[in-house]
This record gives sequence, structure tokens and C-alpha cells, in this order.
Amino acid sequence: MEARRRLVSLDELKEQAAAATPARDAWAALGGASATRNELKVIAEIKRRSPSKGDLASIADPAELAVQYADGGASVISVLTEQRRFNGSLADFDAVRKAVDVPLLRKDFTVDEYMIWEARAHGADLILLIVASLSDAELRDFTQLTRELGMNALVETHTAEEIERAVAADARIIGVNVRNLKTLDVDRSVFASLAGGIPPEAVIVGESGVRGVDDVRHYAASGANAILVGEALVSDDTPRQRIAEFTAAGAEAIAARV
Repeated sequence: MEARRRLVSLDELKEQAAAATPARDAWAALGGASATRNELKVIAEIKRRSPSKGDLASIADPAELAVQYADGGASVISVLTEQRRFNGSLADFDAVRKAVDVPLLRKDFTVDEYMIWEARAHGADLILLIVASLSDAELRDFTQLTRELGMNALVETHTAEEIERAVAADARIIGVNVRNLKTLDVDRSVFASLAGGIPPEAVIVGESGVRGVDDVRHYAASGANAILVGEALVSDDTPRQRIAEFTAAGAEAIAARV
């Protein structure tokens, strides 16, 4: 971030953000205003590698993959822009932004308001705020700035205490990541134990651990309105069909819980 700041000042970013096309409504795209929420929304991720699994996919053309995601029915597309750990970039984000019109999540470790202005300047509609990495003041201020810029924030939690902090910051889209940040292990049962603590008016997102339709059904049956999927899609030769399968499986599970 500091290297980018030396090239583009905050004032320049603010000018670029003001000139950017207004943010798309990721809240609505994820069913936020829906009275029934009878569909499970998919946030499909463009992700080359991860700290837990290493290299996942080369993804020579992120724009082409994004088009497949959109054609398959993804409600939001997430693009990793963190370089050192995930081999992502803002160049990937820019390529995807030009290729699709669905809301985009700039997936990175947001630690400074500079990154929020930067996301909006590049056409992001949604940013990631990880409760574990932010103070209450930062979480509140970053959430407020995000809304002032017309965007939404996916506020990621791992514990009941973090959910309370997210709710206190007026988060409208709350993710429960079932991957332990310290061990990187995945425990899908964590989602069911925590999702009930999230207010029903919030969009609830299940994060990590989606390998196939059984995992999708688990999240949907446990209260998820959306799932964030990366590895299962980038490692599949038919991501368009996989998204359609996940959406159908989620709808069945939601219908069963109702």
C-alpha cells in the first residue's frame, strides 16, 4: 500500500473515485432487500493461491473466468488483489471490471482508508473488513466511509464476540469464516453455531470450506443467504455449471428449512 501511495496520492484517488461509475448495489444483489430470500447467492472468487493450499490455479485471463462466473449466475464476483500471499493484483481487478457488470468485491486486507478510496477508484462495489484485524473505531469509521462512497462492506467474523462487534458497527453483510486464522484449519460446524447470533435483517455469508453441493446445503440449511467460493471454482473446468449446481442445491436447502 505504501508503494502505491507514493505513486498515487490520496487526493488523486479521491478525484478518481468521484469520476468513477457509481457503485452497484451489492446489498441488493445478495438479496438484502428481499422479503423471502429463497435463493442462495454465490460470491464467486478469482483466486490464484492461498496461504493454506498454496497455488490453486494460474488464471491467465481473470476477465474470461469472470465472464463464466457471471454467465453461471454469480451474484457478486470477488477478486483477490493482495499480491504477496494470494498472487492477486489491482490489474486483475481492472480487467474483471471491464469484462462484467455484476457487483465486484475487492478482496484484500483493508487496513487504511486509502485502500477504501482506492477500491472505489477502481470500480469496486464491495470491500472486505475483517473484524479480527481492526479496532472498533476502525471498523466503525471504515464502514461509514464505505457507505459514504456508495459501496457495501462484507464484514468478516470468526467468533461470537466478533459478530457482536460487527453488529455494533451496523454491518449489513456479515460473513462467518469457518477457517481458523491461527491454524488455517476449516471447521464447517462453526457456521451453524454462530449464524444464529446475526440479526435476520443482515445478509449472512458462509465463507471457506465449500467443496461441493453437500457443503452448500449445509450452509444454506444453517442460515446462510450467500456463500463465498474460491478454490472449488478455480480448480474446476466448468465453473459456470458448478455455480448453477450450487445455486440449485442452496435453494433446495432453504426451501426445506422454511
